[in-house]
Amino acid sequence: MLGSLDCTHWEWVTCPTAWKGQHHRGDHEGPTLTIQAVASQDLWIWHAYFGMAGVNNDITVLQSSNLFDDVEYKYGVAPDTLFYANDVEYKYGYYLVDGIYPEWVTFVKSFSYPDDEKILYLKKKQESARKNVERAFGVLKKR
Repeated sequence: MLGSLDCTHWEWVTCPTAWKGQHHRGDHEGPTLTIQAVASQDLWIWHAYFGMAGVNNDITVLQSSNLFDDVEYKYGVAPDTLFYANDVEYKYGYYLVDGIYPEWVTFVKSFSYPDDEKILYLKKKQESARKNVERAFGVLKKR
């Protein structure tokens, strides 16, 4: 796993009055900036992209971000990241994402409808690992 990918909105207290309309969403009290990050389990932020207007959603930020500039993930092409897990060779790394992200080769979403115990167990593990980026955002906002 390369990390967990997600976006958050950061309150922009000093936003110029003329820009408030493009930075204000209905679910936040004031103007915000959107921040995209990839974080690992130890809260290390491996990628950060910020500054987009707060009205943008995760997909708009993803398309604007430089994280995937060199690769055509949506067409099944990804950089080779050879690694072994449980004596099985894997060719590509992946990012854990939530359900809003597109079906790209390196995005892994948790199962929508777990139908047996093993899949339910995997779903819980994936969702807890995906919380890494949420924890990283929480640490940033406390500072």
